[in-house]
Amino acid sequence: MKITRIRIYKTPLPYVDGSYGWGAGNAIETAIASVVVIDTNAGLQGCGEFTPCGENYMVAHSEGVEALAKLVAPKLLGADPRQLGQIEQILDNTVQGHGYAKAPFDAACWDILGKASTQPVWMLLGGKLTEGAPMYRVAPQRSREETIAELDRHRANGYRQFQIKVGSDWATDIERIRATVPLLKPGEKAMADANQGWRVDNAIRVARATCDLDYILEQPCRTYEECQQVRRVATQPMKLDECLTGMHVAQRIVADRGAEVCCLKLSNLGGLTKARRVRDYLVENRIPVVAEDTWGGEISSSVVAHFAASTPPEYLQNTTDLMNYNTRSTGIGGPVARDGKLYAPDLPGLGVDPDFDSLGTAVATFETPT
Repeated sequence: MKITRIRIYKTPLPYVDGSYGWGAGNAIETAIASVVVIDTNAGLQGCGEFTPCGENYMVAHSEGVEALAKLVAPKLLGADPRQLGQIEQILDNTVQGHGYAKAPFDAACWDILGKASTQPVWMLLGGKLTEGAPMYRVAPQRSREETIAELDRHRANGYRQFQIKVGSDWATDIERIRATVPLLKPGEKAMADANQGWRVDNAIRVARATCDLDYILEQPCRTYEECQQVRRVATQPMKLDECLTGMHVAQRIVADRGAEVCCLKLSNLGGLTKARRVRDYLVENRIPVVAEDTWGGEISSSVVAHFAASTPPEYLQNTTDLMNYNTRSTGIGGPVARDGKLYAPDLPGLGVDPDFDSLGTAVATFETPT
């Protein structure tokens, strides 16, 4: 089997609730999805997606996938997409870093491998260990009254874990945490996610001022080292997110016991192939993980759902239904969110097809010369 054509699509994904506020004064109303579609001479097609949470999130950019494609497509054409190790080498040997841009190519090849072997991707990842992954829902930076209404709405749909967006003014964030965490009902969990937004001193102030509340402190500062400074003082469990960019960081976390929970954003780690290795290493060392991505539609959500389904339930903190954050789609089919849980498709491959009506015309096409 050989890759014969690679197409890149771009489409806007408007946030379903208008404006999504996060971190230090950031807000997103529309994200830009990049979708990779790979065709083969066997008639099989695979797809992958990368969508950043705004253009200033981490080092990712919506133009990255198209830029990478110009460099890697000539080398991917003619390669066997089922040989995931070879695909990974082609991507890494052509361009160092920029894992977020490589992730949709990786996912598309997993999709093709699943279809070629008539198995869902979760089976290729080791089997379904979690049937229905627990989801969290975000409570963006809004007023207390709006937050109460939003929590009630999500609670009615079965969500029992909530992410409180903080990371702007530390004094205001203390008030927000103190106002929101007590709203939780028995059995519910809260994460206060600063998205790297605080300085170390201010993160310590927040942790100390809210030490009587039961919640998880998520990525308070930008770097791993800064988060560890806060960790030496904070009594809350810590979840690391944006700074977890690969196995080298996972190894430091295990060696330092540097976090109670690790968020695995698949694109941040370079795709499903690399994320699987990081996940298995952390689980082997008894550190629970979150299965998610930076943003996305049905295609990204399907990759996340297969990843979550193949994670042991006792080490899966939660996942999320990214596709339900948007008013527009990237794919047809994909996972199902029901009663606060995310269910991966059982169809071969990712179980999702590109929504070409929504994606429109390809912005770039690379083909094997005829």
